[in-house]
Amino acid sequence: MVSIFWADKMVDDIIARVEADPTLQKLVEQGGYFVYDEKTPSGEIHIGSGRGWVIHEILAKILRERGKKAVFVLSSDDHDPFDKPIKGKPEYDQYLGMSFRDIPSPVEGYKSWGHYYFAKVTDKFKEYGMDVELASTGDDYEAGVFNDATKKILDKYTDVQNIFEEIYEKPYEKIPFNVRCENCKKVATTLATKWDGEFVHYECKDGVVKWANGCGHSGKISPYNGNGKFPWKVEWAMKWPSKGVIVETAGKDHFTKGGARTISIRISDRVLGYPPPWPSTATEEGPGYEFFNVGGKKMSTSKGMGSSFAELPEHVPAKILRYLMVRSKPSSVIDFDPSRKDDLLLIYDQYDMTERVYFGKEESERAQELKRIYEFSQIGPILKEFPPQITLRHAAVAAQIASKNDDAIALLQKGDVPAELSKEHVAYLNERLDAARMWLREFAPENEKFSVQETVSSEIKEQLTEKQQAAAADVKTFLEAGDHDEQTLFEEFYKICEKHEIKNSEFFKGMYLILLAKTRGPKLAGLIVAIGKEKVLALLEQA
Repeated sequence: MVSIFWADKMVDDIIARVEADPTLQKLVEQGGYFVYDEKTPSGEIHIGSGRGWVIHEILAKILRERGKKAVFVLSSDDHDPFDKPIKGKPEYDQYLGMSFRDIPSPVEGYKSWGHYYFAKVTDKFKEYGMDVELASTGDDYEAGVFNDATKKILDKYTDVQNIFEEIYEKPYEKIPFNVRCENCKKVATTLATKWDGEFVHYECKDGVVKWANGCGHSGKISPYNGNGKFPWKVEWAMKWPSKGVIVETAGKDHFTKGGARTISIRISDRVLGYPPPWPSTATEEGPGYEFFNVGGKKMSTSKGMGSSFAELPEHVPAKILRYLMVRSKPSSVIDFDPSRKDDLLLIYDQYDMTERVYFGKEESERAQELKRIYEFSQIGPILKEFPPQITLRHAAVAAQIASKNDDAIALLQKGDVPAELSKEHVAYLNERLDAARMWLREFAPENEKFSVQETVSSEIKEQLTEKQQAAAADVKTFLEAGDHDEQTLFEEFYKICEKHEIKNSEFFKGMYLILLAKTRGPKLAGLIVAIGKEKVLALLEQA
């Protein structure tokens, strides 16, 4: 069968590459398909980073699905230096140039700045349905995981310099290693002056970087076990053989010609003798994934733009955020703005369509692909049976009529929701109602919000025209004659409008005034069914 889902295609490519390369075959025999990603915990980590984590997690899952040994590991690059002052927090300026693992946490109960901001996102992984093993780059440095690769790079640092000069076409004279200063602990302000095969000689001084000052200390130190680190582009390559990485992609900005990936794959191949991870080769960067834009803006941790991976689920359910990332090919930009008119409603409609296709309730030419998208969008086990679907807008109507979910479900059971519900279907409806309440609280326009009236006030009665009152009286008569669904109500409304020669807009305006004390509201037929005949009749009686 030809793969259609983007992640299946990627796994096809990954396996084919390994099977065609004896070196990769040996690596996989030793450590399996090691899928890796990393993130610097410099501050709030945004939803754009989550896109890469979901991609890697799904690739590892599919590899295991195909009988391969595979694991996805996400590492905190907590040994990276603090390189930008924090607006409004001048007390942190003293730590500029130090590793995030050496900077105090802004919140009590965490070991460091890096630990706090990494934990903020990893604590949310269960909510996002993420299956990930966690690591710390700083811990790996200190544990000696990178010692062998560190020696190889330092012994051949002139080769690294040549690669930089080749790519950037200008001299590169630095020894590419940053000692963690023995005096001030900074890693960004140290300049390596000599590698003697055992020790790195260094100076900690001003001018190494523009944004941090050195302390003036000089000395020599072993480069191993966390006493320093490589610059990012060198460090990326150093990690791959040290961890046995087979798969690691990243955002497309890292994959531009002459960028970080270009440098890293050449160091990996020429200096370390290690085949760069998929999707790269020794000569080609391969494709990175596109950005996740919220409101048209690229996510940026350092600039504070966009929405936090940890905090966005307070505004949009994590399940829907995951669905957005799973359904979108990595080569496609995700442009999402929950405050944009109907954006969230449409995404829920698309999710529901995907669910119907999965359970065979709707046909689609993309059925195979959509079923895979549904599978990998789930948080927890997939439902055993097709659930009682209600749109987000329908759920919002029920949620505003009944303040408690149990009462809202009881209202829904008067309409399209079955009278008998399994525990998992009750949970499904509760989840949708909670999402509706979130939407109403955060993003719904005013015309979607309402409160069903207990009485029709004299002020409302004075606003009703004779035609509106007569039409409302006919609605009352029709409701009294029997039970009706949305379709029959909808059809009757237009018959009533014709009978009384009243414009549709004026008829609906009058009904909304009676029921909601507003001139607009959700679809009237559905609203009446949701409110219940008895309460609607009581209000119409007063009009």
